[in-house]
Amino acid sequence: MYVSANTLDDLLRKVYAKLLRSKRTTSPSRGSCVEESGVLLRLLNPRARLSRTETRGRIFSSLGELLWYLTRRSDLGFIEYYIPRYVKESEDGSTVFGGYGERMFAYGGINQVANVLTLLRARPDSRRAVIQVFGADDLSKTRKTVPCTCTLQFLIRQGQLEMFVTMRSNDAYLGLPHDVFAFTMLQEIMACSLGCKLGKYSHAVGSLHLYEQNRADAEVYLDEGFQSTTIAMPSMPTVDPWRSIANVMSVEQSVRNGSFPVFAQLDIDEYWRDICRLLVIYKLSKFRKADEILELKEQMHSSVFDMYIDQRFENAQQPQVGPVQVPMEFNLEIGTGS
Repeated sequence: MYVSANTLDDLLRKVYAKLLRSKRTTSPSRGSCVEESGVLLRLLNPRARLSRTETRGRIFSSLGELLWYLTRRSDLGFIEYYIPRYVKESEDGSTVFGGYGERMFAYGGINQVANVLTLLRARPDSRRAVIQVFGADDLSKTRKTVPCTCTLQFLIRQGQLEMFVTMRSNDAYLGLPHDVFAFTMLQEIMACSLGCKLGKYSHAVGSLHLYEQNRADAEVYLDEGFQSTTIAMPSMPTVDPWRSIANVMSVEQSVRNGSFPVFAQLDIDEYWRDICRLLVIYKLSKFRKADEILELKEQMHSSVFDMYIDQRFENAQQPQVGPVQVPMEFNLEIGTGS
């Protein structure tokens, strides 16, 4: 199975249609599913990494997963804040064994990301710029979860940084949209670090599957409809991304604890300020602060995120279901105070 597309939605539409027609069934440990094997997916415009649909437009959880990688750790508490279901993947209640961040940045004490950057700066034509995620020791014991991703390879060709990801297994409905977002963001971060343009993104999967429990969801997605136009995230600033990422990670920690930044005082580009605004909007949505969400939407530099913010705004206006959270208190207006 080979699928090439300009946008994530074009990619998902073809993938789901193929899987829904598939007669190849299997019943692994996580439930019955249909499967295609030996799949290659290619996203020609990696910045078109977000679905423009209500069902698969998951900017906040996708962003949370990317930032989890960038913590360089595997802490459950960090990712559970964005994706609560990760609690089922933890064996000790505090970490996720299959978490990618520690493996990418501190696998056996080795910073693989730094090594790849060093290699490609010295030898731009190298074919050795590979980050290993799945390890030989992942099969030595029975674990709740092991990485679905095997390797991340980076190639500089004609001044563009291409990325080639190999997956042993990929959940087409829940996992694939998150993976494409996080990995293409990493691809762009690496491209900016190397002074390269952003090239195509390739995603090879041993087992690409759709669980029976998500079959109806995939059908709803296909019925939802969307315009097949390329609406992409803005280009990442070409200045050192790691300094900006460090600032974003600091803001994330403060926002998580209920302290909001003065956006005008953040020493980062508007691209990264928008990311920080999204983090605040996510926090506000947990407490149904609809007016404050709308205020922050008006401050966004890019309109690409409007539909995702609107969803949070609409949800914040709905009656509370379940336990009521303690309302947050704000000393100053959002965006101008802390």
